[in-house]
Amino acid sequence: MQACSGAAVMGSLQQPTWTKGTIFPNKGLTGSGFSHQLKLNCVKPVRSSSYIEGSLVAGRPSSSVSVPMPEIGGNGSSFVDNGLSEADPEVRAIIDMEKQRQFKSLELIASENFTYRAVMEAVGSCLTNKYSEGLPGKRYYGGNEHIDELETLCQRRALDAFHLDGKKWGVNVQPLSGSPANFEVYTAILKPHDRLMGLDLSHGGHLSHGFMTPKRRVSGTSIYFESMSYRLNESTGLVDYDKLEEMADRFKPKLIIAGASAYPRDFDYPRMRKIADSVGAFLMMDMAHISGLVAASVLANPFDYCDIVTTTTHKSLRGPRGGMIFFKKDTVLGVDLETAINNAVFPGLQGGPHNHTIGGLAVCLKYAQSPEFKAYQNQVVSNCRALASRLTELGYKLVSGGSDNHLVLVDLRPLGIDGARVEKILDMASITLNKNSVPGDKSAVVPGGIRIGSPAMTTRGFTEKEFIAVADYIHEGVQITIDAKRAASGSKLQDFMKFVASPEFSLKDQVSDLQRRVEALTTQFPLPGV
Repeated sequence: MQACSGAAVMGSLQQPTWTKGTIFPNKGLTGSGFSHQLKLNCVKPVRSSSYIEGSLVAGRPSSSVSVPMPEIGGNGSSFVDNGLSEADPEVRAIIDMEKQRQFKSLELIASENFTYRAVMEAVGSCLTNKYSEGLPGKRYYGGNEHIDELETLCQRRALDAFHLDGKKWGVNVQPLSGSPANFEVYTAILKPHDRLMGLDLSHGGHLSHGFMTPKRRVSGTSIYFESMSYRLNESTGLVDYDKLEEMADRFKPKLIIAGASAYPRDFDYPRMRKIADSVGAFLMMDMAHISGLVAASVLANPFDYCDIVTTTTHKSLRGPRGGMIFFKKDTVLGVDLETAINNAVFPGLQGGPHNHTIGGLAVCLKYAQSPEFKAYQNQVVSNCRALASRLTELGYKLVSGGSDNHLVLVDLRPLGIDGARVEKILDMASITLNKNSVPGDKSAVVPGGIRIGSPAMTTRGFTEKEFIAVADYIHEGVQITIDAKRAASGSKLQDFMKFVASPEFSLKDQVSDLQRRVEALTTQFPLPGV
């Protein structure tokens, strides 16, 4: 039986590539817009109406090209290996609706991005079928010669992307995402109830860096370890390094964590290194949000000062949803970081790695070494600064007064409004961002700010001009929200939510008009990969 080539199917039925506004245009297409000729030779043809979908991983509409489907199995257990549209129209419909939402919306969530078509193809490949517990050359299962080659390639590209010397630094590319990567580091270098310090969640930190309230330990980090949070100076919106030094001297942490999920400025790594050394602590950077900016040398380099660096791979780096842990190869504070971290990943906290994700990550890390990627990251920062400047002109208060990176944090409290209500109205107008705590907030459910990021729409081709328009659209949505809050019958958030969803919502036409103009802008720019 001759095999039906999935690669031929994937390559042959791609739709013409739309390049307007894209940072990385596809190359190698013929004049017809197709990269390969269709060549399939499958056994046991089924209904002549069966077809292969144009690109399941990229979410393209099904192709009308008729090709026979293979029949899998035998002895009464055979099944037709249909594409998604035939196998599960319900899931196909949900994916199509989500694709349309992404296409029409202003995607401004700072932790989101649009990955490459090539990454999608790797993630949707046969790599998902293989089990490979362990590291290259040290697997529990057989049949891993190609997986070993892939993971080794991914490791090498990771070091190259961040300009690291493989004799001094190592990397584990198996973490499933950022929070697992962080907990794997804690498992490697800390004992239960050892002390660590990270940026306070309400001041822009991340849950995985430790978070607890007077009533309960919220984060698993705070359950298994003793955590104390450092904070921003509320008058400047910048990390209060003097206070951090004072707290560290009293608390004596074994680990200090740099990094954030809603901090618009860069970190002072030399100062944090000095503080860590003064108390005998490891220094770790969680660069999940800014790893793309670091790879492109747009922001300061944490590797010059930190012992360990973790990251997700799907934010500014534009890769698949995964994680990485970088570690010094030299012994630090008596710990062999390479052995400790690798053992914490497997067998400590994970089983078999997600090889399809590692494949997509290898592709993304190749892109990260290109001149186009550096230009893209510079544009991310330039766009964010244009957004921040326009919001300031419109009278908004920005935490820290601006931005050095890919996000701005807007304090809405001077306007008498909150982030939860603004998020809702903007969502109704196809503007997707998130409510966010700002320094001094009392509630995470009804926080006083919104977080706005530039990576995703920069990927789609937005420049400073479009981000100035984005600021104007957000401003219009905020004004509608203020009016809607006044018109709502009750003062609670649930009263507001019920009001704006009701037929009595008097500002519905204004929201619809804003949505129409937003979608008129966004639909001029294509989605990568789809």
